[in-house]
Amino acid sequence: MRIGVVVHGPNIIDSGYALKLIELLSQYGEVSARLGGTMGRTAVIDASLENIIDIKRKLVPSDSLKIFYDDNVDVIFLLNYGKSEVTGQVFGYKVYNHYLDKIDDNNIPVIQIERPGEEDGSVIAWNNDLELVEELSQKLNLEVVNPQEVYDNHIKNDNPDFNQRIVHGVSPGENIMVNSVVIGKTNSSRLTLIARDNHIVDIVGGELKEHGLEKLGEVDLDSAIIKTGLLRHAKVTPRVVSNDKPDEFKIAFLDHAGEDVYRFRESSLVITVGDDTTLISSDILFRFDIPVIGITDGDLDKVVEDGFKVKDSIIFEVESGFDDIIGQNIKKEMFGDKQFSSDFSCIREVEVKIVEIINNINCKYKINYIK
Repeated sequence: MRIGVVVHGPNIIDSGYALKLIELLSQYGEVSARLGGTMGRTAVIDASLENIIDIKRKLVPSDSLKIFYDDNVDVIFLLNYGKSEVTGQVFGYKVYNHYLDKIDDNNIPVIQIERPGEEDGSVIAWNNDLELVEELSQKLNLEVVNPQEVYDNHIKNDNPDFNQRIVHGVSPGENIMVNSVVIGKTNSSRLTLIARDNHIVDIVGGELKEHGLEKLGEVDLDSAIIKTGLLRHAKVTPRVVSNDKPDEFKIAFLDHAGEDVYRFRESSLVITVGDDTTLISSDILFRFDIPVIGITDGDLDKVVEDGFKVKDSIIFEVESGFDDIIGQNIKKEMFGDKQFSSDFSCIREVEVKIVEIINNINCKYKINYIK
């Protein structure tokens, strides 16, 4: 039997269950595993699982499912470890239905293993109740949940208006991230985002952050990736992997945390704009021993438990609201219409140029050097 496994998010990896489940499923046939999502890729690196879980491409889970469908495997598993029973099951429902929109024939069983090791963990056979489902539920001590139960309990009462989206399983005080941009904070255990003309305009159960909405811009609320709380909960020891440095000093520009940071892994230095973008990107780039120069304004929403930074990184903290303005000027003067530049020979030259740009804007700032 050929088995495709889609691993979603860092928590299933940090818990150790991704590897345990892959090893268990290997008893039933030949297993291939792949992953989507930036923070999940970091967890794979830290756990030294690159040779077991394919992280070469940044894919949303439904696209990863479709790859296995195209490969004509015999069964597909979705492994997830949501914040709660509700978030995990709703996540699976939405992934499975996005997947259905991308295929012609729903002839391959799709089975979700959700929150293994937890009392509210479950196994969900989304389209085919194989004997394997019952066997796995017994081995893993997980409840078998019927897809109709997920729909009845969590989906059908949602407002069908396509301009509204209910986010399940939230807690007060959590950051709200839409497509990797922090757009607000929750103040309730139930959250609804409201959009008009592809822009989020209101929120129920939280407070919006206007600066975040400006960064987000247009968004398809139905297909957007929405997360609340920390992106990665586990306390981890980051693993630094060997990385071939370019022969020439090559810098990259990054102004949006939603971009694929991993494509900058062959850079000598990355300039990041914004507090959250700097936090997330520097944490990932730490694994490849790449320093950052971050342009921040102190408006930080904590989205990872620990943010690691490579020695010799430099963080500029500028006046509130000026980080984007300075970022635009850096992009214009140092990169033009490119995302990479080889016009500088060392990090010190880049620092001097950025100081010049900030001084021309007449903005107060302070510099923090990472030792």
